[in-house]
Amino acid sequence: MELLQIAQILTAFAVAAAILLQARGTGLSSTFGGESTAYRSRRGLERVLFRLTIVFATVFVLISLVGARPGGG
Repeated sequence: MELLQIAQILTAFAVAAAILLQARGTGLSSTFGGESTAYRSRRGLERVLFRLTIVFATVFVLISLVGARPGGG
């Protein structure tokens, strides 16, 4: 397996983990009286995790584009 493919797999796992870590408090919990996060600002670790998710997703897309170009893989 070449380096570009390994980097893409690791980045995909990082994106998935960052998204799953953000998933708390979502779903049906707000339907039954849980905390609603719709109008709340992100602070501290939550903000860092949100920005890290954006960075990981951007890196994943860039790696995918480099690997998809003719002769890039």
